[in-house]
Amino acid sequence: MNIENIKVAIVHDWLVTYGGAERVVETFLEIFPEADMYTLVYDEKKMGKIFPKEKVKTSFIQKFPKSTKIYTKLLPLMPYAFEEFDLNSYDLVISSSTCCAKGVITNPSTLHISYINSPMRYAWDLYHDYKKRSGKITRLFMSIFMKNLRVWDIASSQRIDKIIADSHNIAKRIRKYWNLDSEVIYPPVEVERLEPNYKEPEEFYVSFSRFVPYKRIDLAIEACIKLDRKLVIIGDGEERKKLEKLADNNKNIIFTGRISDEEVKSYLQRCKALIFCAEEDFGIIPLECQACGRPVIAFGKGGALETILNKETGIFFKKQEVESLIESILEFEKLKFDIKTIYNHAQKFSKNRFKKEILELIKSYKEIK
Repeated sequence: MNIENIKVAIVHDWLVTYGGAERVVETFLEIFPEADMYTLVYDEKKMGKIFPKEKVKTSFIQKFPKSTKIYTKLLPLMPYAFEEFDLNSYDLVISSSTCCAKGVITNPSTLHISYINSPMRYAWDLYHDYKKRSGKITRLFMSIFMKNLRVWDIASSQRIDKIIADSHNIAKRIRKYWNLDSEVIYPPVEVERLEPNYKEPEEFYVSFSRFVPYKRIDLAIEACIKLDRKLVIIGDGEERKKLEKLADNNKNIIFTGRISDEEVKSYLQRCKALIFCAEEDFGIIPLECQACGRPVIAFGKGGALETILNKETGIFFKKQEVESLIESILEFEKLKFDIKTIYNHAQKFSKNRFKKEILELIKSYKEIK
């Protein structure tokens, strides 16, 4: 397939905040800078510097009052919103999806490649967890609408010409819920801008993520308080007050808030290790830490099992419980890690590697289907 003169559309669930999925989309745009972008809703103030307004086409949901605030509550409308996009003029459509973006309709001559960060978890494996945490009205709506959404989710997956999973962890979910095979291409990690300082680590651990419940930052706080270890917590989010209350002004627990990339890099280069308590689909931050030559203490489930080499570039704890994390921290402190080995491992997940693998996959199509 000759990709020099093809017309490309990039479709993403929503462009409201910048995270790992948006980094993937940004890299797709670097590969195809002339591509048009389609998304459910778009926050120009937050995303305009990365995704210029003139490139982005939004759905009818964008016209709703406060659409960038309430869009998650409009899940039943999302399939209709994405199916309304007219993509008939494009040779190649690349969708990036954790929700409904992969459900766009393309014509038979268009190649549709979908990069799946995960099948929608609130419809499948985390359905009961989300339902338990929701109010009565939300639970009622979930019971009514989710069955039909699952049917649509499976049906729309059949429209994709080629599915790419962001990890073997996600490939298993795709096989489980859609009964489809996928090719694994790990997401881009900006290891090129990171490097070790090759100095002895300082006496502190780091936690770095959005402050949301599933990240389980509370485990790191409680473990470090019990062990009398210093913990630097980088980031911000909805759980900040709750986490600060848990820390209770302990002198060893330091909240930095949001800081610059250079400051994050400095902390990662100097820390003893990153403590990473979430079960992630993939997890970019542990690889950024490894690109700085520092090991990771991670919950041994999900994407971490594919990005961390046990007792070579980090160590796992078995249960999302404080005592399990404490055991691993104590075991970690008895081990020695080689900075160069950790750094070299992280290079396998670079952005340049991602671009090369994506282009090779697209070029392998002799003609557009």
